[in-house]
Amino acid sequence: MVVPLSTRLKQLRAKKKLTQLRLAKQTGLTPGYIAHLETGSYDPKLSSLRRLSKSLGVTISALVEYQEEP
Repeated sequence: MVVPLSTRLKQLRAKKKLTQLRLAKQTGLTPGYIAHLETGSYDPKLSSLRRLSKSLGVTISALVEYQEEP
């Protein structure tokens, strides 16, 4: 099963014990933008994906193409 970016972003943020505000500060994105990504309201730009993946310590592909084991 493919995990949507919104869900994966929430999972990774929680794993790092980051709030949306803290992740926003680390990435230079706004807390509102992070919230919209986590609800699936926005599709991120590549530059945003780079910032998020760097801050979360994963590759961009691990962020957007994650699949759960059956």
